[in-house]
Amino acid sequence: MAINQSGQPAIKIALALGSGSARGWSHIGVIQALEEHGIEPDIICGCSVGAVVGASYLTGKIADLETGVRSLNRFETAKFLELSSRRKGFIKKARLHVFFNEHLASDDVLIEDHSKAFASVATDLTTGREIWFSKGPLLEAVWASVSVPGLFPPIQHHQHWLVDGGLVNPVPVSVCRAMGADVVIAVNLNGALIGKHSGKPGFWRDTTDNVRARLGKESLVDNANENSSPGLFEAVASSINIVQDRITRSRMAGDPPDIVITPDLVDIGLLEFFRAEEAIAEGRASVERQLPEIRRILAMEPPR
Repeated sequence: MAINQSGQPAIKIALALGSGSARGWSHIGVIQALEEHGIEPDIICGCSVGAVVGASYLTGKIADLETGVRSLNRFETAKFLELSSRRKGFIKKARLHVFFNEHLASDDVLIEDHSKAFASVATDLTTGREIWFSKGPLLEAVWASVSVPGLFPPIQHHQHWLVDGGLVNPVPVSVCRAMGADVVIAVNLNGALIGKHSGKPGFWRDTTDNVRARLGKESLVDNANENSSPGLFEAVASSINIVQDRITRSRMAGDPPDIVITPDLVDIGLLEFFRAEEAIAEGRASVERQLPEIRRILAMEPPR
């Protein structure tokens, strides 16, 4: 928590952790770097992978999460895939649930049981409305926020089907404001992505080709022909990047944060979760680049 040098009450700081799939491991480095400089947020709002990292921070398990994601390699990442002819999504939810229990929280942990405020963002699949989770079971809030269409089946909550919050509010600055933040530090993982091949097919070709014979299906990823049309995962990744980039620009223009941290991660693919080491390192570096501005903003008088 930042204390004003004049001895006035502390500024209430919020951290808006944006969506961005595998790029989201950079949130770990961002949080660690901020804490090392004495900046501890009072409010954590996350969208999609931002909700995952934010939840681990809320429960004091971010070091456990870091250890877990650093242990992921290509093979371990592929174990989370469900390549079935009867699939409703490509992610093995049961396996991911175990991972969440180990590195985030048990199923019975409640948001309101913690000293910091927390919220996640999801999207109502029927109405398109933005849904906020700020109390109740923590993992329920995370699951609702991470359900990327095509990768996860929608999550049912009180007769509503919910999907990834990145469809409506990829960097939840507005949620931070509504929860009483004086200063919002936003972490935007969606900058400068358009036109980049962040859905590189190599990892997916290797994975799907291993199960192609068992399924009796063609590969889900097109052959490495520069003139071929994009494969399924390339198309999904690029589409998600376009949607989130456009929505992020619009939402942050209408409700700008006080500080924007933008890790440079355009080379990390949609589900290349095995690249945690470089993502975390860039998260730390992005804080260092913004540190003079962060210090300037936090030295301002709190609103009266």
